[in-house]
Amino acid sequence: MIFSLLYLPIADYFRINWIKLLFLGFDMTATITAIIEQINQQLLGKEHQIKQALGCIFANGHLLLEDVPGVGKTTLAHALAISCGLSYQRVQFTSDMLPADLIGVSIFDTSQQQFTFHQGPVFNQVLLADEINRTSPKTQSALLEAMAERQVSVDGKTYPLPDPFFVIATQNPLEHSGTFELPDSQLDRFSMCISLGYPSVEAEKKILQGKQIRGEQLQAIMDKQSLQQFQTRAAAVSVSEPVLDYLLALVQETRVNSLYPHALSPRASQAILAVAKAWAMIEGRDYLLPEDIQAILPGATEHRLRGTNQRTGQSYSEQLLHSINPIG
Repeated sequence: MIFSLLYLPIADYFRINWIKLLFLGFDMTATITAIIEQINQQLLGKEHQIKQALGCIFANGHLLLEDVPGVGKTTLAHALAISCGLSYQRVQFTSDMLPADLIGVSIFDTSQQQFTFHQGPVFNQVLLADEINRTSPKTQSALLEAMAERQVSVDGKTYPLPDPFFVIATQNPLEHSGTFELPDSQLDRFSMCISLGYPSVEAEKKILQGKQIRGEQLQAIMDKQSLQQFQTRAAAVSVSEPVLDYLLALVQETRVNSLYPHALSPRASQAILAVAKAWAMIEGRDYLLPEDIQAILPGATEHRLRGTNQRTGQSYSEQLLHSINPIG
């Protein structure tokens, strides 16, 4: 923040409320720290993944948590929704779920002699879609309009969703039984896909000792207005032309190199930039560095690039980072 102020015209310095500016920065930093610490007390040893997930929310993006059962995916999704002070509803996805179970259904009201629309769980600020890849592609596709346009269409009518609106979904690895692969169009709508991994020995020991806080002990640290302020501040993070060229070089590499079976779309490049800006804000800066892009690139691209390079053992995102020099 202070770094960018050095480039203001001299006359503008006299119009700045310096005390308010400094306290605003300190307050936002304290809020971010409090959220990370609270979630980290329940999901022990996963501070980096928590920061990535929080950055996705600040970037106004949808989040996909992919990992084996039992490592804390649903726990993280619940903790994020509660800490941000947003209304949420958890939906357990199953193979027999229908689109109406998510969106809602029109029921004939005999007293009024007309159909009345009854809203489904998607009409919450956060939809916790648990094990999203256990339901059929027909039901999965019901989320496409909601995730892309923040609205749903039923019986020829369009209904706006709450603002803000996020989908935080969890999914099991595809090799597990009873899963349906998410289509590329839906994967591209998730700004980030994060894997939690197994906890460290020290963290798991604390879990076995019951030293983590319980879900009912979580408190709302933000509200809707505070979240919108964070989103506005993240969007305002400045980006120099060399840093933007670096991001574009990464995206272009996936389109010209046959190593990547699925190139990054313009929606992907927008998501990378938005989440990288939010990461920079979380790190206490109002300007973007190549390191911010590198920190979030695996989570923002791996689910889009799809899979692992079996020959080298490196993921596609790792290959991409090593192929482009941020200086050159």
